[in-house]
Amino acid sequence: MAKRPLPKSKNQPPDVPVSPAPVVRTPPTVEAKRNPAQPASPGSPQRSSTYFEAVALYEQGVQALQRHDYNRALELLQSVLRQYPDEKELHERVRLYLNICQKHATPQEASPQTIEERLYAATLAVNGGKYDEAISHLRLVRDEDPDHDHALYMLAVAHAQRGEHAEAIAHLERAIALNPENRALARRDPDLEPLQDDDAFRGALDVPSLPRSTDRLARRPIRPKNGR
Repeated sequence: MAKRPLPKSKNQPPDVPVSPAPVVRTPPTVEAKRNPAQPASPGSPQRSSTYFEAVALYEQGVQALQRHDYNRALELLQSVLRQYPDEKELHERVRLYLNICQKHATPQEASPQTIEERLYAATLAVNGGKYDEAISHLRLVRDEDPDHDHALYMLAVAHAQRGEHAEAIAHLERAIALNPENRALARRDPDLEPLQDDDAFRGALDVPSLPRSTDRLARRPIRPKNGR
């Protein structure tokens, strides 16, 4: 399947170089190595069983950090604070490493909210073969703007790739009626090849165009010169 070029997005963040990961040194935790069943030496503080459980969880987080698995480390270290609120002495070290994790952890992608963001996400999904995801994004665009010919054309592509000819052709007919440029694009689009032998597809290419609205043309995204 041909890769579709990503639409330009004014909200798309620039590429950010990734800085080298820091070298993490684990501070000694002598108390954690001692068997809690053994009596403490004279003058040493008494430790509760939860302290050693907290230290074990803390060390798992530090080990994940050493592997540069920042999201996992963040989860484990936050668990120490959440599950063992009374271990204040350990919290100071936990927060030190949490700062490192939060700096390097992969941020969770926010759900696309605007038409532009949904078209961008849909294009990524189509290129990755995730047609269900692409259709979900594109339907939201269509619901917000029923005359968005680019979204309708992309719906035709996604349904064609899933073998759903009737849905694909219905969206393609509408996309061509709204914008005659889609007719020529559909004739040479390899993503629509599954429809080539369908008489309804050939009929869709002959759909007459609707009168072109100035407002609709103004809001249409600019297509690349290659038409894709």
